[in-house]
Amino acid sequence: MEGFLMFITACFGGISIGCIAYYIICAVSSIEFERKVKFEKPIPILFKLLYPFMPLGKRIGENKLFDSWHKSAEIKLAMSGYSSVMTPADFTGLRITFILTAVILAFAGVFTAHSGACLLVAGLLSFYPSVWINTVIKKRHTSIMRALPNVLDLLTLSVESGKDLVSSLRDILERRPMDELGEELLYTFQEIQLGRKRSEALRAMAQRVRQVDLTATLNSIVQAEELGVGIAQLLRIQGDTQRAKRFTMAEKLANEAPVKIIIPVVLFILPAVFIILMGPLLKTTLDQLR
Repeated sequence: MEGFLMFITACFGGISIGCIAYYIICAVSSIEFERKVKFEKPIPILFKLLYPFMPLGKRIGENKLFDSWHKSAEIKLAMSGYSSVMTPADFTGLRITFILTAVILAFAGVFTAHSGACLLVAGLLSFYPSVWINTVIKKRHTSIMRALPNVLDLLTLSVESGKDLVSSLRDILERRPMDELGEELLYTFQEIQLGRKRSEALRAMAQRVRQVDLTATLNSIVQAEELGVGIAQLLRIQGDTQRAKRFTMAEKLANEAPVKIIIPVVLFILPAVFIILMGPLLKTTLDQLR
């Protein structure tokens, strides 16, 4: 009877802890930036947890010592597509907040029995914002590289049918599902509609995204317009070139897969196989030696 009561108590305790954790996660997820709007892009939960303390980091970041951090944040936020979600000052403040949190955690870990774990977590926290933004940029560039050949094919067909580049771009944006490349094309199209020169808008897009394939394509389009070269043939050549690059990258990743799988095989699969095969033999040998 006593064991049954302990089991019931443990079950209800687990349910209570689960409910509390659920409500805490919901409350943290509802935290929004100063813009008072829902996030246009996903924000890590750690950012939301430390965001209330970000004003302290922003005050420290106003020092001239962090000017390089502001410039780096401005470039990386534009490359990642998060410039509409947070400002360079916000991201710099978050970086400083993470570093301060890591210092506090490391200092507290010195006086506990788990100092090694605290120092490890502190080190991870201090580098987390930089690792996160670099990961987002890498994923975004990969997405743009994959989508670019298809967009160039659509532009080629539309231009060859008699439309100009801007009209073709508008039609593609209306019918194509929105993705990372579509966001940048939409922003560039809106700039052109507001009166910015097409060549300047395309150069700004290349400078903003800084993806190698996209930059090469945009520079070719701008040069073709300045020299008066036919844009349709150029788009077709660029589409074929980018598709060939995409296939080459896919083949490279496929060839790297057997090499990458060696590590998990050696660490996890082979030990289990050896235990299954050698375990009974070792047990029999030990029993005979006794």
